[in-house]
Amino acid sequence: MASVWNDRISVSVFGEAQGPAIGVTVDNLPPGEYLDLSLLHRFLERREPGVHEGGNFLQVMSGIMNDRTTGSPLCAFIQNTQVQAPSLAQLNRLPRPGHADYTGTLRYRGFNDIRDGGHLSERLMTPLCFAGAVCGQILERRGIYTGAHALEIHGIKDKEFDHTQVTKEDILAVRFKSFPVINTRQGKKMLNDIHAAAEGGETLGGVVECVSVNVPAGIGSPIFDGLENTIAQLMFGIPGVRGLEFGAGFRAARMSGSQHNDSFYVNDHGHIRTSSNNHGGTLGGISSGMPIVVRVAFAPPASLGNAQETVNLSTMQNESVPGQKNADVCAVPKAVPCVEAAVNIALLMHMLDYPHFTG
Repeated sequence: MASVWNDRISVSVFGEAQGPAIGVTVDNLPPGEYLDLSLLHRFLERREPGVHEGGNFLQVMSGIMNDRTTGSPLCAFIQNTQVQAPSLAQLNRLPRPGHADYTGTLRYRGFNDIRDGGHLSERLMTPLCFAGAVCGQILERRGIYTGAHALEIHGIKDKEFDHTQVTKEDILAVRFKSFPVINTRQGKKMLNDIHAAAEGGETLGGVVECVSVNVPAGIGSPIFDGLENTIAQLMFGIPGVRGLEFGAGFRAARMSGSQHNDSFYVNDHGHIRTSSNNHGGTLGGISSGMPIVVRVAFAPPASLGNAQETVNLSTMQNESVPGQKNADVCAVPKAVPCVEAAVNIALLMHMLDYPHFTG
């Protein structure tokens, strides 16, 4: 399976949703970087509550000594405390609509583990979050902060980050909220909508907005190695992603050139900035020094509380798959740290080319 992302930094995810453990190996990290394990645990809690001592235990196997990266591969895994025995009668027989059961069965000739999605499960995003949290700590010691929030759920919208003036403090104000929104009142409306959907056996989609501040101008490359290219490749590794846009995104298609272009000016500190940020912090695949602005659209989770039509792969007859209770009626809140993680990995990868980064 294509579970390795390798571009200066290597990230390899392993395990299945109902296997004994899931984990990740991160290679080519700069040596000597201090890592606060308590903050890594806290980051993972945002994605999967209970990932700590006393719950699903996160164990770092290599790559850290005396709280600093050693330069060797950093390997960590999370034990699965609720492994279900496979039901051979059900495996690969009734592909669930909206899931990768059918396509995975074709791709791996029926030998893949499909319990809760197996290796294609959204649970494999927790190891990705670990890798992104590690990269985030390394970046934050250079003053680069990335933060995200639930911008929209089922048409209910949160306030946007200020795309030109967003600060580290704005990011930290949202990071550890119990529900990741800027406007708490809108967050309550979203939660009420999620609860109503759960009662009706439905699921909801939405949008995550992510910003990165203090990214220096000049990182990334044109054509195929652009900063947006890297972010997009990592972002589409997150299950449920259906689209992403940078800066003005699709609104740019409705603008004229004079509306879309961001005028340059020199601020009071002698830094070149732009008066607006329709370009989302990148021009020609290279950072401009303005905040990186990304919005990511997520589909509703595919597991519904009501029966859905499918095909019995054993008999090739139309059949229905029973409804199942879905703990995640909306993927957006748990996707917020995943989006941050993907951006962190992309930024650190490109920052390794930046002069004096390791100095």
